[in-house]
This record gives sequence, structure tokens and C-alpha cells, in this order.
Amino acid sequence: MDSPPPYSEKPETKSEKNGTVNGQLKGIDNKAFDTKDEKMDIATEPEKFDPWALPELKDTGTPWNELDSCGKVVRVVWTIVRILLFLLALYVFFCSLDFLSSAFKLLGGRAAGEVFSNNELLSNPICGVMIGVLSTVLVQSSSTSTSIVVSMVAADILDVRQAIPIVMGANIGTSVTNTLVSIGQITDVGDFRRAFAGATVHDMFNWLAVIVLLPLEVLTGYLYELSKLVVDSMHLQTYEDANKDLLKAITKPFTKLIVEVDSKEINKIATDGETDISLLKTCCKSKTITKLNMTGSVISEKICTKNCSHLFMGSGLTDAGAGSIMLVVSLILLCVCLFSIVKILNSLLQGNIRKVIKKFVNYEFPGKAAYFTGYLAILIGTGLTILVQSSSIFTSTMTPLVGVGVIGLDRMYPLTLGSNIGTTTTGILAALATDTSDGYMHLQNSLQVAMCHLFFNLSGILLFYPLTFMRFPIAMAKFLGNTTAKYRWFAVLYLILMFFLFPLAVFAISLAGIEVLAGVGIPILCLLVFVAIIKVLQNKKPHWLPKKLQNWKFLPICFRSLKPLDRLFAKMCGCCKICSKNEEANADIEKQIDTKL
Repeated sequence: MDSPPPYSEKPETKSEKNGTVNGQLKGIDNKAFDTKDEKMDIATEPEKFDPWALPELKDTGTPWNELDSCGKVVRVVWTIVRILLFLLALYVFFCSLDFLSSAFKLLGGRAAGEVFSNNELLSNPICGVMIGVLSTVLVQSSSTSTSIVVSMVAADILDVRQAIPIVMGANIGTSVTNTLVSIGQITDVGDFRRAFAGATVHDMFNWLAVIVLLPLEVLTGYLYELSKLVVDSMHLQTYEDANKDLLKAITKPFTKLIVEVDSKEINKIATDGETDISLLKTCCKSKTITKLNMTGSVISEKICTKNCSHLFMGSGLTDAGAGSIMLVVSLILLCVCLFSIVKILNSLLQGNIRKVIKKFVNYEFPGKAAYFTGYLAILIGTGLTILVQSSSIFTSTMTPLVGVGVIGLDRMYPLTLGSNIGTTTTGILAALATDTSDGYMHLQNSLQVAMCHLFFNLSGILLFYPLTFMRFPIAMAKFLGNTTAKYRWFAVLYLILMFFLFPLAVFAISLAGIEVLAGVGIPILCLLVFVAIIKVLQNKKPHWLPKKLQNWKFLPICFRSLKPLDRLFAKMCGCCKICSKNEEANADIEKQIDTKL
């Protein structure tokens, strides 16, 4: 069979409608039309997949104008019911976070208090940071660990310089809660990618701030000197009601019926070295009476006027037993509430409603003023965190909203920075409650620690926010989000590594001395910096690199990919549909992300 003639040799065919030959006008130069067609082809070319684009949900329901009176009433009632269910789920979610904090305090509060009481360990700044991380993870509250540090400084057990690294570590440890919350959206790849990135942007900022500012503080002591200058210039006075906050007033009526933990007992373990103490609260109201002893001197005695009535009162359970029960209950509640919140949000925030809320939350000031929008978000994050007195609760509430696509990652970042500032007010209030019966020196020292916490967060923001190219936490969080989208088990591995194994390993090595830590840490740090530089050049300027370094294919697959681990986990839990996706879906997501990146 003869091959068909080339395009230029095709016979002319006349169009019946417009008198064209081969689709072109006779006697007219069609170059202009060709250019236009080419532009149209480019314009209609499908856009590349953007894993970080906020999803647009079409409103598939019947338009309001097409509903009859009965249908309108049903829709309004159903909307009100969903709003009430959302508020109920949110309330129980807050309570479950409180239960989780109580469980960790019961399980790890004693250990945290004993670690804090070891003054020799705290003299090493690296040890101090890791103790801050681990203790905050154990008690699930940076407010608690910071308050313990403030109390120890006020009691002259800790020096202000020793307390600064612990406060830095507490900043890292508090971000474990919202990272844990993000796992609640693991069933949907897109939501999970966004939620995990929205949670870990907090982690990345805190780790980067410590990596940069800890050596600077050790070398110059700028946080110590700056906070001392500020505190010395203040007219100090105490504040009795320093520990009240809005959220506790709302959740406590319910949570105190289930369990009550006395955080002051952790302070006693840390400051007084008492070990034979139960953290379960038994006395809810007490008063102090004075009386004369046998020698005629006046003594004060504290008597209980009202016993607590929570479920564990008189149960005979140890702190570990009660903590284990509360841990299971709180995790179940947390998962159920997160699932309910996400489903209700997806149901409520559809079509025009979602568009309006997204437009409001992610609004940018017009023109050149758009740069300052993020600073307004920082102020909003600060104000809301001051209201709830917990950065963990604020960021944990925002994380599901990032997952469902209401808040963008670029907006979550400044909100998180604001929450870091807002949470420092807890330490400041705790410092202002310091007993000044022995003079104001204790108040000055404890307030100086709290101010160091504030200046540390402000310094981190000045480093990693004003200049857009310095916003490394966003890029790092996106990398982690993409990784968890491909390998969902990575989220659990990340939690274990970053908040338990890595701090424990650094803590153990630092016990051997600063020389051993430097000998192990500096080569690893140099390797990580080298890999980061090569990775940037591979993406931006690959021609600057030798041909072999333009990709990582020369390395064994176990050094450049998580696929071997993925296959291992797939074999270990092959029946798990969530942790181990089928190869087809996994390959499709990888292809989409690689196309974008």
C-alpha cells in the first residue's frame, strides 16, 4: 500500500460555506491566523497539577430561589442543626485536648518533674533544649512546662541563663499536638497533605528558630541581656489571678467531672524533690488556719473544705493506671471529634459559603499593601491565643480548616507565628503571680525568663518572616506534606522521630560532653547543609553542577527514596487501606507532585 502524500501535497478541498481551501482563505496570508491559533492552543493547554491549590467545591444542591416554602424551612433548620453539631464537636474536641493533656501529665508528669529537678543536666544548653522538648511532649502543654521553669527560677533552683534553652525546647514540644491532630484527616490524600503541612509549618519554624538562636544566645547572651534591660526598667507588682483563661472557664465544668490533675504537684516534684505525690487532685477547696502549738508559737495549717468529685476520686488507681485510661479515651474522642468536624465543615462550607469564607480568611490588601496582610494575621493569631491561653489549642483548631481548604498554608504560617507570641502571656502571668514576701528579686528573675520566651519568638519572626525568601518553614512544610501524601505512614514516623527519638538521642549524646556532641553533630550538620545546597541547585541551576550530581540516581535507592520502607510497611500491614495505598494510586500521586515540582 502506498503511503499517503505529505500535508503540502494534499489536493485542495473547497469549503462549501466560506470558500476556503484546506481550511485557509484564498489569496490571504494566514500567518496572523496561525499565530492566533497557536496562542489559543497555548491558552487552552491544561494547567499543571498544583497540590497546594485550595479546592473549589461546586454547590450541587438546589438553588435557594428554586425551593418552595417547605424546602426553605427544611434547609434553614438543617443548617442550624449542623452548626449546633459543629459547636458541640468543637467543644468536645477542646475537652479531649484537655483530657489528653491530663493523661500525659499523669503518665509523664512525675518524670518531667524529676528531670527538671536535675540541676546538673540543665547546665548544658543542648540538654536544656531537649529536656524542654521532652517535658512539654510529656505534659502536652508548653504553658505547664514554662510555668514550672518560671517557678524554679523564682525558687532560686534554676538560673535565668539555664532556663532559656528549656523555654526554647518547650516551644518545639508544644507543636506536637497539632501535628497529632492532622493525622485525623489521613483518609483523604489532598486534605491530609494540606493538614499535615499546616501543622508542621509550626514545627519547622520552632526548630529553625532554635537552631539559629541557641548558638547565638550561648555566644552573646543577647536574650538574657535584653530581657534584663527590659525587666529592670519596669515597675513590678504581683497579680493574683494570673492563671485564669477563657477556655478553661468553658471546658472545666465538664472536664472536672471526669478527671482533675494538680499541676502544682509537678512543680513540687521539680522544686522540692518530693516523689511520693499523686497528681490526681483530691481536694478542690481548702483554707489555711493559724493556731498555737505546744511551745506557744503560731503555725499555719492547710485543711481541705471540699473534696473533688471526678470519676477517679477514690478509685484506688495509680497515676499511671488513670493516665492510661485517659489516654485511650482522649485519643478516641479526638479522632471522633476530628472526623465529625471535618465532615460537618465539608457539608456546611460548600459552594458560595466556602468561597466567601475563603475569600475573607485569605484576603490580601490591595496593591503594595498586600505585604502587610500577614502582619495582621500575626496580630489575629496573637489575640486569639491570648484568649484561649494555649497555642496548641489554637493551632489544633486551625489545622482541620487548612485540611479542608478554607485556610491556605501561606495564611496559616503568620497565624502560627502569632500563636507563638500569644502563648508567652501564660509565662508572663505565671511570673507576675510569684510570691514577693521575700523581696522582688524572685519576681524579677521569673519575669525575665518569661520575657526571654517572648523575645525568642519575636527574634524568630524577624528572621523567618519579613523577607519572603527567608520563609523556609513554608517550603519545608510543603515537602513534608507531599511526602505524607505519597507515604501516609510517614506522619507517624515523623512524630516518633522528631518528638521522641531525635530529642532522646541528642540528649543522650550531650550527656557525654560538649566535645562528643560536637564530634557527632557537626559532621551530620555539614552533610545536611551540603545536601540542601545540592538540592536547591538541582531545582534552580542544574547546569552549575557536574552531570553526576544533577540528580541522586547514582545513590542506592534506600538513600534517595522511601519506597523500600513503603514496601516493608505494606507487607507488615497489608490489610491497612489507610497506611498503605495501592501501587497505582501511589504512583499517580507521585507523578502529579513530580510534575509540579
